Amino acid sequence: MSRRGALFAGAGLAAAAAGLVSAGPASAASRPAAQSELTRLTPRQQAAQRVVFSYPGATVPRSLLDLIAEGLAGGVILFGDNVTSLAQITAAVAAMKEARRRSPVSSPLLVMTDQEGGEVRRIPGGPTLSEKQIGESAHPSAAAADAGRQAGELLRGAGVNVNLAPVLDVFRTPGDFDDEFQRSYSSDPRVAARCGAAFIRAQQAHGVAATAKHFPGLGSATKEQNTDVGPVTLTASRAQLRSIDEYPYPPAIDAGVRLVMVSWATYPHLDPDRPAGLSERIVKGELRGRLGFRGVTVTDAINAGALTPFGTESQNAVSAANAGMDLILECTRSVSAGVTVVDGLAKALTDDRLSRSEFDAAIARIEALRWALS
Repeated sequence: MSRRGALFAGAGLAAAAAGLVSAGPASAASRPAAQSELTRLTPRQQAAQRVVFSYPGATVPRSLLDLIAEGLAGGVILFGDNVTSLAQITAAVAAMKEARRRSPVSSPLLVMTDQEGGEVRRIPGGPTLSEKQIGESAHPSAAAADAGRQAGELLRGAGVNVNLAPVLDVFRTPGDFDDEFQRSYSSDPRVAARCGAAFIRAQQAHGVAATAKHFPGLGSATKEQNTDVGPVTLTASRAQLRSIDEYPYPPAIDAGVRLVMVSWATYPHLDPDRPAGLSERIVKGELRGRLGFRGVTVTDAINAGALTPFGTESQNAVSAANAGMDLILECTRSVSAGVTVVDGLAKALTDDRLSRSEFDAAIARIEALRWALS
């Protein structure tokens, strides 16, 4: 990128930040400083604000702490192998946040995990009920709200500020992909919608952002159709997708859900050529255009097997960003893999393979989320 281009890019980023960062509760004094610092970041640091890193084992690698302190890692996702106890992970998160405070970026580090409930809990504690148990309970909405409260209280106490939950998939057949581990509230989209909205409101009331997933829905996937392993094509019609799978999303958006995770399945009746998270038709057209979502979009794991035919992790991260995805999850538990994704985004930005205005808008949405959680 030329010096002139960089100057105009800085102006664009400042304008985007001014329009969106102010949505958060940051103090009047901190907002101008935050907007100004965004324009001073290098392309690599800007790209890093869009990448969520992972790491192996229970000890946060020094390399990751150094990257955070240098403004070269925008977030971290925690898995079960990172956690030995609540006290241990709370201390680990505190160390990462301290590194962020030494960085050139004043907004909070995004620290996230999957605390769905039931069998899918990375950190010891609630929610104890699975989504299916909640959906089958006598009072599903109340049970979902209680689960959201449990998740919010636990994660907030541990320093985690984003939960990659709730799952809004509407399962079709007992024992299928979502139902095998009871990750879907119901085969009735109305129940899934009510429960999802209740969970979102209750959790976010405790200062932890919720993530509705996996748009437009994995409910029709069979047990064998797992995007982590390989390509998945779901042949539900456009009418079925909109009346069943997407049905819970407008209530989730009305409830103020801060993030939406887009799936890696391919939906021929929405876009026959690309998985949802690489598809402008689905991200920009269906989610943002038709449903009006204005929050942060986040990918599923960029290392998923479903993406292998489409390129490397770095190439797919650029494709996802061009499709409208804001945050990229790098989930191989490899710090160096996260760096590779950052470098790929930064090079695409300087080579003009990413729209500068769209890049700035994505960072501004992410910054608005960060400040809302501060």
